[in-house]
Amino acid sequence: MANKKPILGITMGDPAGIGPEIAAKVISKKETFDVCRPIVIGDAVVMKNVLEIANVLLEVNTVSNVFEAKFAPGVIDVFDLRNVDIQKLEFGKISAMAGNASFESIKKAIDLALKGELDGTVTGPIQKESMNLAGHQFPGHTEIYATFTDTKDFAMLLAYEDLRVIHVSTHVPLRDVHTKVKKGRILKVIELLHEACQSFGVESPKIGVAGLNPHASDGGLFGKEEKEQIIPAIKAANRKGYMVEGPYPPDVLFPMMKGGYFDGCVAMYHDQGHIPFKLIGFEWNNVLQRMENVRGVNITLGLPIIRTSVDHGTAFEIAGKGVASTEALELAIDYAAKLAIGKKFKTP
Repeated sequence: MANKKPILGITMGDPAGIGPEIAAKVISKKETFDVCRPIVIGDAVVMKNVLEIANVLLEVNTVSNVFEAKFAPGVIDVFDLRNVDIQKLEFGKISAMAGNASFESIKKAIDLALKGELDGTVTGPIQKESMNLAGHQFPGHTEIYATFTDTKDFAMLLAYEDLRVIHVSTHVPLRDVHTKVKKGRILKVIELLHEACQSFGVESPKIGVAGLNPHASDGGLFGKEEKEQIIPAIKAANRKGYMVEGPYPPDVLFPMMKGGYFDGCVAMYHDQGHIPFKLIGFEWNNVLQRMENVRGVNITLGLPIIRTSVDHGTAFEIAGKGVASTEALELAIDYAAKLAIGKKFKTP
């Protein structure tokens, strides 16, 4: 059993977006089976319908139990939730049906992972407006996972090659961010980042922490959060033996990380971490007028189960056209497999 590859549940994402397409493309690649045993969680009819769009030849094996999966190259195993009316599905369109389908695939993946039937989960992109239209009031994947795993201390980590950015706060209005920047929360996020870096093979990670205010407050001229919350958290982390520096102005911190000075960085809020990360991982093609590459993985830390994700959206503008890049999903699968192996996974 110990030499078996981990079973990873890949959620289909919003069926009106590129999620089904990139899942089919990735599972058509032998390299995917070199690192894991993949099973798509979603609607089997949607997956059958997207094979021609994705330009792949796969046998669709519809299952209602993980143990029925074949896990064989040339086969796409689909844990069929039967929750999409293919006649009503429109690519690139917001709908409650599509939103409900994406939510149910996430919920099923969580349930299966908690039961030990999956060694990890990899989530496809969702359309939050569609999901909320269906009555599922969550700001994103991270909060869904936290709710249904009863997790209180969790954080979002973005990873691409040697770039790692964790967030103190994520899906909150900018005007409320300062209420989330607290010593205890910052210290917990530092601890989660330290553990994650070690799981990726960095034995003694060096961590940089961003300030909240311009110039990291410039000695208190532009705010008090650095002095009252961030610096005390850094000192507490150092006392625990972690190598942590800061707070740095983010426009200094991220170039330092890119240059290799830090193994990971702590951002205080969503865009502070996402913008520099995506500037490196995403590539816009101005001739084709679309994103050509969308490299980067979103990992939820602190959960009792493994969850990685593509760090891009549903790309409604290219859904159904067969041109979606699979790079981010391939990376997400690789990270999930590594994390599962690191946890000394148990398989059926």
